[in-house]
Amino acid sequence: MSKRMVILGAGESGTGAAILAKARGWDVFVSDSAVVRPPYRDMLTQRGIEWEENGHTEALILNADEVVKSPGIPDRAHVMQPIAERGIPVISEIELAGRYTDAKMICITGSNGKTTTTMLTHHILSQAGLDTGLAGNVGYSLALQVAETPHDCYVIELSSFQLDNMYSFRADIAVLLNITPDHLNRYGYNLQNYTDAKFRILQNQTERDAFIFWNDDPVIARELSRRRPQATLYPFSDRYHPSLKAYVSDEKIIIETFNGTFDMERNSLSLKGTHNLYNSMAAGVTARLLDIRNEDIRASLSDFAGVEHRLETVARIRGVDYINDSKATNVNSCWYALQSIPTKLVLILGGTDKGNDYSEIEALVVKKVRALIFLGADNTKLHDFFDGKVALIADARSMEEAVDAAYRLAQKGDTVLLSPCCASFDLFKNYEDRGNQFKTCVRNL
Repeated sequence: MSKRMVILGAGESGTGAAILAKARGWDVFVSDSAVVRPPYRDMLTQRGIEWEENGHTEALILNADEVVKSPGIPDRAHVMQPIAERGIPVISEIELAGRYTDAKMICITGSNGKTTTTMLTHHILSQAGLDTGLAGNVGYSLALQVAETPHDCYVIELSSFQLDNMYSFRADIAVLLNITPDHLNRYGYNLQNYTDAKFRILQNQTERDAFIFWNDDPVIARELSRRRPQATLYPFSDRYHPSLKAYVSDEKIIIETFNGTFDMERNSLSLKGTHNLYNSMAAGVTARLLDIRNEDIRASLSDFAGVEHRLETVARIRGVDYINDSKATNVNSCWYALQSIPTKLVLILGGTDKGNDYSEIEALVVKKVRALIFLGADNTKLHDFFDGKVALIADARSMEEAVDAAYRLAQKGDTVLLSPCCASFDLFKNYEDRGNQFKTCVRNL
């Protein structure tokens, strides 16, 4: 009799997990508390996988030998309590996929920059001819690819939520870009809990594996002072130190690995700003460890087009630039955006607060921001912090209102920046919806 696997959540992650489990002989059942969207219901039905929507039937869940939980479901969700009481093992889709492939795993996490670094790394490897899949928070489900379109290696963006339920999975190359407060509402408002989740990317690594990280991150530095990673360390920074494997010297990026040395003029990078320098260095170290030719790395680092909704230039209207940074769902990500733009700003903030501390951006806001626009269902916390610090503050309850207000308040030579610091779920489907609405409204001005 085959073992039973229950998948909670029928989105990209859950559907992929169900398809892989079914292909490997499990008795599979998928349960979603909401409506299952058409592409996923079709994928499940076509493969003969049982599923339910708009609620969880405990009798069909608690007989599982193992549960795969989609990353968006918190441990405190009602459905998780009886599963925990029964002692049923709960894993992530990534953990499941790792059981059924020997492909090389390049895993990237961090509070900020992980999508850009993941996409850039995939771009370098693909352009160099490696058979490379893109998975995790971007691309298609890793489990689905392992089941139906396997690759030699995968570049995987991992959120803390995905790392929470990974146990035996091992990253051949682990990249940790930075750690700043994010998702604290999911981690008991305790930064250490969030940090511990991020450091799970190192579990099961051996000395044959690589750990790439930003050397100057204070949280990473503190953790490394009390942890002993088994992997070979590849720290990077924008200033030289003898311990570094990647650094900047005389405006050149230098990367040193056992595969030799790579160098490139910093101003040749297609992605601008200090944060993108770090993203490019992390991707470059990864490529060098995989023995990608220097000329291929240079070409890809100089022609990568960037990631939608991340410091994306939308238009220039009457001398004002409009930039879509909807992917900035935490305060530190907004800080990078503010720091990278030289002009005066009209800044659009707001959304679902995840335990934000706005003091990190206070000095930059006071120095650079001409006007603030709060776009959210409840802007009380934003007003409590910023009132009196910026002369012009407006509220908006829709993207159209926000863009119209920005158009009125901006002066020639300014930049209107959507960099919300918050999740999008109060007024929008997701950050992509928020960014797309911004672009549409700007183009309709």
